[in-house]
Amino acid sequence: MRQAKIFYDTAYCGKLTETNDGEFVFKYDENYVRDYPNQFITFTMPVRKKEYKEKRLFAFFEGLIPEGWLLDIASKNWKVNRNDRMGLLLTCCKDCIGAVSVHPIATDDE
Repeated sequence: MRQAKIFYDTAYCGKLTETNDGEFVFKYDENYVRDYPNQFITFTMPVRKKEYKEKRLFAFFEGLIPEGWLLDIASKNWKVNRNDRMGLLLTCCKDCIGAVSVHPIATDDE
């Protein structure tokens, strides 16, 4: 299971998880829901208490991953398979263009 803290600007807004079954879960942080009820990370995922679940990486997070020649460089330099979308997100998206950033959560396995 791989996880990341998701920030909107400097505010921690939630956690993204890739489960061992290959599903993706995003849950807004309770404090974020209370303090920023109208500051969603994307129109397709408005702020709410209930988690979001998908069988594929959410389109918004998919859009943060580099493409083209930049994806080639990232994949080769960090030795991340181009098809490992969560791996690429965790590796490449800590300092994205825009307000959202992705910070990997270290596990005991690492």
